[in-house]
Amino acid sequence: MRDPNGSILAGMSVDVLRRQLSFMQQAYLDLSTGVKGESYSYSQGDGAKSVTYTRANLQQLVQAILQVQAQIDMLTTGRTRRRKPMMVAF
Repeated sequence: MRDPNGSILAGMSVDVLRRQLSFMQQAYLDLSTGVKGESYSYSQGDGAKSVTYTRANLQQLVQAILQVQAQIDMLTTGRTRRRKPMMVAF
């Protein structure tokens, strides 16, 4: 069983973690569905301007979301989720 105090997220309140989780999940949805663009161009009086944003690594974002979810679970239930035992049938 993991210790919630041994996590990199230790010391953060459940409320803060839940807010952050919500932002992270929205960012994942925005990036994975293409809602957020990566490159923008516009014109001003002194010429054209452009801004380019890089797309976050979605797998890293997924791992961060899972880590925050696990920390919230540990803080609210006092335990971690354990994997179900693997059963082999012949």
